[in-house]
Amino acid sequence: MKNIKLEKSWKKVLKKILESEKFKELAKFIQNEYLTKTIYPKPNDLFSAFNTTSFENTKVIILGQDPYHNPNQAHGLCFSVNHGVTPPPSLKNIYKELKSDLNIEKDFTDGFLDNWAKQGVLLLNAVLTVQENSAGSHAGKGWENFTDEVIKQLSDKKENLIFILWGNYAKQKGQIIDRKKHLVLEAAHPSPFSAYNGFFGCKHFSKTNNYLKKNNKKIINW
Repeated sequence: MKNIKLEKSWKKVLKKILESEKFKELAKFIQNEYLTKTIYPKPNDLFSAFNTTSFENTKVIILGQDPYHNPNQAHGLCFSVNHGVTPPPSLKNIYKELKSDLNIEKDFTDGFLDNWAKQGVLLLNAVLTVQENSAGSHAGKGWENFTDEVIKQLSDKKENLIFILWGNYAKQKGQIIDRKKHLVLEAAHPSPFSAYNGFFGCKHFSKTNNYLKKNNKKIINW
């Protein structure tokens, strides 16, 4: 992972963990995985979330678990897929909630969320890589330490952020957030297995914009 570029503001706040032995071990493991297996996303897309949304620009964090594991889907932004790729069921449910909450009609044939990321929505997976057709295959390999540090730096060094945690995995990850300084929004995961248990009707998009407005920040054009 030596040649992979990481946006400079993130490089600065994550310097300690990037230089740690644990991260070096993770990098060695991931490098070998890329050489010997089919891994998503492509190496160039690995840090897309950070390179599209700098530390300074981050206002909202949506936390996912690990990347999509089917061909051509994952490109480094959680829940997002590249242009021309059919949105997976979870993303379709996110679009449905957006319609119900803010009456925003999304194109159900396009799942590219780059526009959100450019407005300051960090689309962060807890684990940044996955083996093809093998969900959760890179869990427990070290990415969680890295993304915990990302969340900790955001929580400690910034104010009035909105953390959006969908599903139990994201909620557990959110335990390190300082809730006195930030808004934490929690709901069921948008997956078809759980969306009707509290994801639909959560109104997280309008709640996010109301909080941004209240804190004199530019709202997100979802």
